[in-house]
Amino acid sequence: MNPQAGLSFGQAPPYSMPLRFFLTAPLFLLAAAGLIVWAPEALASRWTPQTLALTHALTLGFLAMVMLGALLQMLPVVAGSSIPAPRWVAWFSHAPLTLGTIALMTGFLTAAPAAFGIGIALLGGGITVFLAMASISLARAAAGVTVTGVRLAMACLGVTLLLGLTLALLRAGWWKLPAAESTIAIAAHAAFGLLGWVLLLVIGVAYQVVPMFQITPPYPPRLARWLAGALFALLLLHATSPLFFPAATSFADAGLAGGILVFAVATLRLQAQRRRKLPDVTLDYWRLGMASLIACVAVWLAARLWPAWAASDAYPLLLGVLFIGGFAVSVVNGMLYKIVPFLAWFHLQAQLQARVGSIPTMKEMLAERWTRWQFRLHLVACALLVGATLWQQLAIAAGGVLALSALLLWLNLLSVARRFSGHGGRFS
Repeated sequence: MNPQAGLSFGQAPPYSMPLRFFLTAPLFLLAAAGLIVWAPEALASRWTPQTLALTHALTLGFLAMVMLGALLQMLPVVAGSSIPAPRWVAWFSHAPLTLGTIALMTGFLTAAPAAFGIGIALLGGGITVFLAMASISLARAAAGVTVTGVRLAMACLGVTLLLGLTLALLRAGWWKLPAAESTIAIAAHAAFGLLGWVLLLVIGVAYQVVPMFQITPPYPPRLARWLAGALFALLLLHATSPLFFPAATSFADAGLAGGILVFAVATLRLQAQRRRKLPDVTLDYWRLGMASLIACVAVWLAARLWPAWAASDAYPLLLGVLFIGGFAVSVVNGMLYKIVPFLAWFHLQAQLQARVGSIPTMKEMLAERWTRWQFRLHLVACALLVGATLWQQLAIAAGGVLALSALLLWLNLLSVARRFSGHGGRFS
């Protein structure tokens, strides 16, 4: 498949706009690794301040950072609808997201109300700016399965933000809720953030990037039409059932597990049918991500069968490690190795109007052996993190290997930017 198919040079934002997000994200992954080494108790219980800081370093600092940067590029180019004032949006979402995540992590680690207050202001403002401008773009975008998935994911991001700001106010001591309602809000925040914003966005983007970059057949049309909407409806039921329909909770949870399993298996089947059989590190990252999703379903099912396992500290930690680290970080990491070189090649083509052979190809933009080494480090880090949820003595080793993986990821992405500049590319 031609990577230029369906893309418009004229609507593409400057390379610097998404690149600043992509180069910042690995630094938060490095910070998360350092936090594990410094405080191994971050993998001992889901409720420790260190665990909460670690979770938000990964979800906000790494995952959301990459996802917002990717959407800045993807919406105008793939959806055919530009974001209003894109340079302004990039500045007023990247800086607040970066500083707000640091402030929120500081708040969890120090319990300082001022840190929570700064985090609330920065994250609330920055993400709201992005949501507002992206919503305008999505409202004008042509209908399609990718656009539908992104729309639902953005709606979940809005809900996640509102719930997160509420919980931050509670942490800072500026607002109070009954314990039962607070517990429901925490569960809904996690569900909309992980199963809504992260999973639905990956699903929506997968419809476009898996066939395009991995040279596979397209997703089955019927599956692509109903999956994201069905998961969104089940997520709403999951979040509201504790208050209004307690008997429906098990149905919603089983439906979500089934939908996740269908997506993972369908993606693996498509990848097995890819037309180009050459080794591809991005494909390995996606396979690891899909295997982790399947493992999440297995761990969830085990908790339904053995209540003692469901009540243990290890169960939610293992589920979180598999979903955030094994699935989400893996898929996003792998896609960075396609998106960043592709955008470098894409913008060189647009700026220089170069003839074939005069600029590096996508494959030449990034040394494959270093991406392969980084994948090996990431794979070992995931295995150690899984082990550390059951045997805490592995936590420091897991953090150390994750730190090496994050640092190598950052250096690999930086090498693409240097190669782009060395061939005459302009970042703005």
